[in-house]
Amino acid sequence: MAAPVAVAWVTDVYGRRRSGRADVADAAARSYADGVAHPQMFDDADPFLARVRELALGFPDAAEKVSHGRPAFYTTKVFAYYGGSVREDGQWQPHDQAVLVLAEPETRAALEQDPRGFVPAYLGPSGWIGLDLQGRTDWAEVAELLEESYRLTAGVRRVARLDDR
Repeated sequence: MAAPVAVAWVTDVYGRRRSGRADVADAAARSYADGVAHPQMFDDADPFLARVRELALGFPDAAEKVSHGRPAFYTTKVFAYYGGSVREDGQWQPHDQAVLVLAEPETRAALEQDPRGFVPAYLGPSGWIGLDLQGRTDWAEVAELLEESYRLTAGVRRVARLDDR
């Protein structure tokens, strides 16, 4: 007869309580405590990042975290990333100074036609679009894109608070 497996309440990476095997939970906790294998892929002194931060953190309850080595701006869901990449001809092409947002289909279609726009790896099939910030940067446009993405991902109460401003 197999030995009984200890079951425990664990908190996953999203802060939700789940029941699960204690040995697996311990291994996961050690793994996250040791750090995730993604290196930091941004420069905190980047002036484009500073401006994106200023805009993104101006939304109600917005916060920043590092996800997969890149800054991510979120409430309960991520509404923007700083930096991304695309796979072209089997090679990864970085877009280190870019903002990635979830966009309405019309906005996405327009940005796909813009030479600064790109469909980011992994997130593109879910409706995300990237905008390169190097060169000519229209910060009013970036602010609009961030707000649209925030409205698509934030809850009704947060959007109402944004509208009350």
